[in-house]
Amino acid sequence: MIRFVHLNQNTMELTEAEIENQHIVKAYRNLLKACKRQLEKGDKKLIREAFNLSLDAHKNMRRKSGEPYIMHPLAVAQICAEEIGLGTTSIVCALLHDVVEDTDISLADIRLQFGERVAKIIDGLTKISGVFDQQDKSMQAENFRKMLLTLSDDVRVILIKLADRLHNMRTLDSMSAKSQLKIASETQYVYAPLAHRLGLYAIKTELEDLATKYIEPDNYNFVKEKLQETKTQRNRYIKQFIEPISEALTEAGFQYEVKGRPKSIHSILNKMKKQNIPFEEVYDLFAIRIIIDTEVENEKSDCWRAYSIVTDFYRPNPDRLRDWVSTPKGNGYESLHTTVMGPKGKWVEVQIRTLRMDEIAEKGYAAHWKYKDKDAAQQSADGLEEWLARVREILENPESNALDFLDDFKLNLFADEIFVFTPKGDLRKLPGNATILDFAFDIHSELGSKCIGGKVNNKLVPINFKLTNGDQVEILTSTKQTPKEEWLEFVVTAKAKAKVRDWFKQEKLRASGMGKEILERKFNQDRIPFTSEALTELIYYYKLPSVAELYYRVANGMIDKKDIDIASILEQIKKQRSDQVAEARLARANSTAKPNPNLASDAVILGDDIDMPYSFAKCCNPIPGDDIFGFVTVGEGVKIHRTNCPNAIGLMSNYGYRIIRSKWANTASKTRAFITNITLNGIDSVGIVSTITDIISKQLQINMHSIRIGSKDGMFEGAIELEVFDTNHLEELMNKIKAASPLIKVSREDAQQLMK
Repeated sequence: MIRFVHLNQNTMELTEAEIENQHIVKAYRNLLKACKRQLEKGDKKLIREAFNLSLDAHKNMRRKSGEPYIMHPLAVAQICAEEIGLGTTSIVCALLHDVVEDTDISLADIRLQFGERVAKIIDGLTKISGVFDQQDKSMQAENFRKMLLTLSDDVRVILIKLADRLHNMRTLDSMSAKSQLKIASETQYVYAPLAHRLGLYAIKTELEDLATKYIEPDNYNFVKEKLQETKTQRNRYIKQFIEPISEALTEAGFQYEVKGRPKSIHSILNKMKKQNIPFEEVYDLFAIRIIIDTEVENEKSDCWRAYSIVTDFYRPNPDRLRDWVSTPKGNGYESLHTTVMGPKGKWVEVQIRTLRMDEIAEKGYAAHWKYKDKDAAQQSADGLEEWLARVREILENPESNALDFLDDFKLNLFADEIFVFTPKGDLRKLPGNATILDFAFDIHSELGSKCIGGKVNNKLVPINFKLTNGDQVEILTSTKQTPKEEWLEFVVTAKAKAKVRDWFKQEKLRASGMGKEILERKFNQDRIPFTSEALTELIYYYKLPSVAELYYRVANGMIDKKDIDIASILEQIKKQRSDQVAEARLARANSTAKPNPNLASDAVILGDDIDMPYSFAKCCNPIPGDDIFGFVTVGEGVKIHRTNCPNAIGLMSNYGYRIIRSKWANTASKTRAFITNITLNGIDSVGIVSTITDIISKQLQINMHSIRIGSKDGMFEGAIELEVFDTNHLEELMNKIKAASPLIKVSREDAQQLMK
């Protein structure tokens, strides 16, 4: 039980315990203040009971930061109340969300004191225990799947989970570097897209920025500093831009507010990467938001009136108009977006929305219920329910692998939507780039499985034809048709991918039974025990992902049973592993060994004194100076990746238990060369290739492995694979190429370092 803090009578100073007590009291009062407007009779007492229970349950627990653990559930409840707008039930659940997992209090205790609804939400929030902690599964994926299963009953589970994740991200500094990478990667991989899909744009943006802070710290700090440097200049420009618009809106009788806010660091970095441009060339660093206070029945007409005023002063780009006022997004987002040419020839994004639309944009799903009697809100809620129904449909398949599910689920989180019609004129929402086959599966699984093509606007098209807004679609089927593996290459909806995978999974199950019998007979003939350890060695030998795949390939003759000499294979693997370990130890003992840039045995130190062979991932080609981590592969030792590798987010998010702390040895730099790639582009001119190769080969005496340069329409593009010692060596090279000619742009390939 907490109490108000009093001064120590003797010292007139606060003790450490009293200071902590004071902070807890303050946090609790702030929580009550945040939800004061929506409290009904008895609510305050219920919140107090939940707080007291949580305080008592966590009384001897502390967070990694050293503060009392109760500060975490209080902060999560505060986010639920203040930033998402949830009510008393959610606040109670937020205060109790960790007690079942971390303390002796059971779900039955929660049910007895707070009722069935609270108990169900807490159950959805409670993490899965060690039953799923297996090498071929991801705890996080299974945990996430369980959380989504509760959506059929209560979407508040996922909203509280997002609040929990947001507070964990805000306090991530106190965690280890490995935990920071794993948690930040999970956040960027799943939680930020999920917040986006639920319309929580403010939370989505903060999650993305916080994830970037830990995944790409140098890039994050670079953009943050640049934004700070240009803040005064940017504010001056925003003021100049909105001045004539404000005067005209006032004259037209609008009640309004105009805001200018910088784009998120994450979105600025993305633009720099995708367009391969420096910070100075990102022109739309901010967006202008016009928020109108008007009645619901006048919303559409007033938004378009405001649009007309904006375009009276600034010329719009017709290709950048987005009307989500007439047709809201599936998550309820409503707004009118346009991009106009502002002063000094700069493109400026302008967002026009009403107060109601703005609150829904900031607080997403939770804000709908304030406007539940309004048609627009109901339409948005219906759209969200439709999306949740699709999620439940995927979840209903108990055979579905958690990681496959996670990938399928993530497919549509960020997808733009298109609207197409059935032959009867019914409207269907699909993600952008959806095909005829996606449409067929969206109507019915059986229709998708038998689809052979379709008619779009009465024109025959193949099953991989991409649909566009307004298309009217009719599906053509055949009883002889069955799903094909190549379908997975062009379907984009989670449902279509899940159904196609399930069909092949069932086919493989039928075939693998036969394959298992064949292998068992082979083991018996060779008088070798048919054990899981022996099967694991066969999987390693044939470089396969699972035992089921081994059975399947044997059954279908892809692995000829006549060629399977089990005794010989097991002996080969044993010798190979022994040689790898011996080679690694020898290399560490002999520092004068001949350098090998592809398998440098003394360049990296693996955490926790792990003695395993490793190699450098070719997807990102790490070099000394890069932030790195190790990933334990199946059969290929440890792969060293850069933390901003394109594949890093998925690996750390889905396979956190296979991540190894890694760092460069002090001897790595300047003692051996490492392979990396640079890309070049610019205006073509005579001697441009000679200039580049002279700098690389003659001036810096860098060894090139390959060079590819092509020219088209007066522009050139190229890629060079070369050897450098470290990031400083690479930076020196790129700076020399840039200095040699203003016509050349150069960058590191893959996950670019954006500071240069």
